[in-house]
Amino acid sequence: AAVAEGQITVWCLLGRKAGDNTQVLALAQELGFGYVEKHILARPWELLTHIRDRGTLAGINRTASSPLQAPWPDLVLSAGRRNEPVAQWIRQCSGGHSRLVHIGRPWSALASWDLIVTTPQYFLPQRSNIHHNTLPLHRMSSEELSAAGVALQPQLHGMPRPWIAVLLGGDSGQFVFTANKGARLGRLCNELAAAAGGSLLLTDSPRTPRVAGDALQAQLTVTHRYHRWGASGDNPYRGLLALADAFVVTGESMSMLGEACSMRKPLYIFDMGDGQIPWWRLPHAYRYKPLSHRLAMRCGPQRMRRDVGRMQDALVDNGSASWLTEEVVKTAAALPVARQKSSTAVDDHTRRELARTAAAVRQLVIPH
Repeated sequence: AAVAEGQITVWCLLGRKAGDNTQVLALAQELGFGYVEKHILARPWELLTHIRDRGTLAGINRTASSPLQAPWPDLVLSAGRRNEPVAQWIRQCSGGHSRLVHIGRPWSALASWDLIVTTPQYFLPQRSNIHHNTLPLHRMSSEELSAAGVALQPQLHGMPRPWIAVLLGGDSGQFVFTANKGARLGRLCNELAAAAGGSLLLTDSPRTPRVAGDALQAQLTVTHRYHRWGASGDNPYRGLLALADAFVVTGESMSMLGEACSMRKPLYIFDMGDGQIPWWRLPHAYRYKPLSHRLAMRCGPQRMRRDVGRMQDALVDNGSASWLTEEVVKTAAALPVARQKSSTAVDDHTRRELARTAAAVRQLVIPH
């Protein structure tokens, strides 16, 4: 049963993927009820727990994870496969009281969730318990971005503008960030900055293979600053969102694409795909992930499929982004990137989608 608004308790299940965590926390903050972070560490065999569609903690390291015990929450927010059995287990322990909201595409039955918040790369149907957005959720205030920009700006002193932020993801699904792709991305970014007379500001992520980052960095001759994951110092990601005049984002990361798009600056998408190359013609070290993903997409049920190209194409078609290609780089000097002023305002569309999502969640727990 729904409870009074001032008494609502919220648990956020957080895992190893930053993009998932960003969405969960954005929604929790927008709800305004307050929330408790529950960090979940999955075991290597957690995939086996999905054979039986039920709640269980068998797939997590309970000692290394946050404690999960009564009193149980009114609302559980989750994202990612690894946290699904945990959310279902919490509801079982609560006697069915806890409402479950999952972000993305669940492995378990769609009807087992009170609300699913999804985006176009997943093929989920139109149902009363499925809320469709155009981009992943995030919630960054102008004040938060401004503070991050102010903290980062002294480190960029003397670097010629425009400042082109390069946001690097990595291996995901069928996408494998090879050294060859890193080198190609490095060449394109270097040519883009040279044509515009600017600098490159790069940051990668835990998913970025070291060899890909090294190959990319070897191509850079323009003024640049590259923050490698695990290096000393704070990650400049939010400062880059605040200060950059333009963005290059690896196309497999929907969260980074959504956040960069909401800054309303020129946005270039680097295609991480292998085109029409058959999996068996890929280098031996890069065959397993594309093959396993293609088999899953072909043989699995439609609701388990994922096509990030749907979101990429939508951004390009509506003018929010361009593909990073040799042709685009050649015309970079004619683009407005060099004259673009910094702004920390997040666009209205992003705010509206987050507000509508929060409103749908409130209906689950607030009496009408």
